[in-house]
Amino acid sequence: MDLRLRQLSKHYPGVAALDDIDLEIASGELVALLGPSGSGKTTLLRVIAGLLHPDAGQVFFGEVDATRLSLRERNVGFVFQHYALFRHMRVAENIAFGLRSRPRRTRPDKATIARRVNELLGLIQLPEYGDRYPEQLSGGQKQRVALARALAIDPSVLLLDEPFGALDAKVRVELRRWLRELHEQTGQTTLFVTHDQEEALELADRVVVMREGRIEQVGTPDAIYRQPASAFVFEFIGRANCLEGEVRAGRFHVDGSPLALSAEDVKEGRARMFVRPHDLVLADDDGALAARVLAVHRRADRITVELAAERQERVLELDLPASPDTVPPAPGRTVGVQALRHRLYPA
Repeated sequence: MDLRLRQLSKHYPGVAALDDIDLEIASGELVALLGPSGSGKTTLLRVIAGLLHPDAGQVFFGEVDATRLSLRERNVGFVFQHYALFRHMRVAENIAFGLRSRPRRTRPDKATIARRVNELLGLIQLPEYGDRYPEQLSGGQKQRVALARALAIDPSVLLLDEPFGALDAKVRVELRRWLRELHEQTGQTTLFVTHDQEEALELADRVVVMREGRIEQVGTPDAIYRQPASAFVFEFIGRANCLEGEVRAGRFHVDGSPLALSAEDVKEGRARMFVRPHDLVLADDDGALAARVLAVHRRADRITVELAAERQERVLELDLPASPDTVPPAPGRTVGVQALRHRLYPA
């Protein structure tokens, strides 16, 4: 089912938790809500679920205006960060809970519920775990059971609030790959909240970047990473270097000296240049930026060189390949650097 949000707003004293949100999610999409703490991600998810009512705006499930419908009436599947499983119930009973709680006239019979539970136990790859209690499961297994419970009711939309936040790094990676595979099997319209950029970029069909209750950018993971719409998005998504300068005569100048960078699409005046560490290279050509090497850090997948450019407050990072043949410049040396790809934004 497709989901449409129209001019949603939610205010608390002195704070706009949601500020005029417009968003459309196609049926079968897997969409990530990404942003720092306080950006409105969870508030938006709860408004969609019916756990919070907006001050203004509408929520449509397909053609149905669901703005004033309850969570049950919306038939939404909601998965919390900390599982929220019933400890006194076995795994199978937890999964069946939503079906058994339906009004008598819409409640499936026991045989149908049992079949559905067995199907879901197979889907979450825990077919032999139906008789266990939650305390007998690992964190990753608990989250799978929570997902199965949400899917049991055949929800119109599946909502996940930081679904992997309580898990360690290795389990997070395994579970998000599994969730992507599960999504491909079910085709369920899914919206999940995360503050983990890597998680959003790996899992989602589209990413919604939020900031202070507003949507900053919506796009595919590739577009969000390679074509950020603002300086905020560039800095928030992945590692980023920033240089302060100004645009004059179609060139970006740092400390009065022009760099070998075109700036024809940016208006004249103060500006900031953003570049990824892997898009900076060492160069001695005219138009290179002079910088002093502060430190060199060897990591498993790269060598990172920390640099200080004159009159720039921020330290720059340049990545070199972590091969035996790579000889990084020594600390204290002055080198020239150029950007292979960059983005300019007015300051």
